[in-house]
Amino acid sequence: MPPSRRQNGLRARFDEGGVALGVLDTAYSPTLVEFYGDLGVDFVWVDLEHGGPSPWDAGAMEDVLRAAERTGTELVVRLPTTDPTLVRKALDLGVRNVFLPRVESADEVRAAVRSSRFRYDGGPGDRGLASPRARRWGLAEDYVDTEDNETLVGVTIENRQSLANLDEILAVPELGFVFIGPFDLSVSLGYPGDIDHPKVQEAVETILSTAVDAGVPVGGLGFGMDDVNEKAKHGYQMLNLGSTTGALKGVVEGWFEAYDGERPL
Repeated sequence: MPPSRRQNGLRARFDEGGVALGVLDTAYSPTLVEFYGDLGVDFVWVDLEHGGPSPWDAGAMEDVLRAAERTGTELVVRLPTTDPTLVRKALDLGVRNVFLPRVESADEVRAAVRSSRFRYDGGPGDRGLASPRARRWGLAEDYVDTEDNETLVGVTIENRQSLANLDEILAVPELGFVFIGPFDLSVSLGYPGDIDHPKVQEAVETILSTAVDAGVPVGGLGFGMDDVNEKAKHGYQMLNLGSTTGALKGVVEGWFEAYDGERPL
């Protein structure tokens, strides 16, 4: 029987009105991605903007994708640019959830979303039709019929420009989600690192309420489980619980604190 593409669990969770919980894997490890999947996370975030392998390194990306696919978790890949060519490349490798950084305009977002679709907004899309890994090298007979439904392209709202153009960005057809980036927002608004500054918090609340009103799923960072629970109650549908390095830091520091012997300063 020819292989078929399984349902995108992240999109299904959004459509159900639920909340997806995930982890940022800062080790870019297929083993850890697989382990996170076995632990039951809804998605693993792989950030190629601030680190990791080159997004053009097909072999490295395929290894991470195979780990996610084996456990049925979704991989959310943040690309380093909004280049439509790079979006198409990632999707052809088998990525289904693409996450664009530092967007500024609706036109930029529209070009990226169109590049992910065979059919777009009542007309033709800009996605290339070939027989890549995403199509199981030509074996998946339902590829064209299902791919548009199982692909999400989201954007990070994290600068003055995207904030000013928020309504137009949210109106882009088939936008998958918006992710609020408070740290880059703090830089762009003139308060670098101070994500609790009233101006930064005002921007965050504006993004959240405007996106919820527009019916676009909202993602964000969780700063502890009390914060995660609060955000889930107030409209966030995609929450990052923490990172590999952050989790290890907490555990190892806890071990050292509990150790009764002496340690070098």
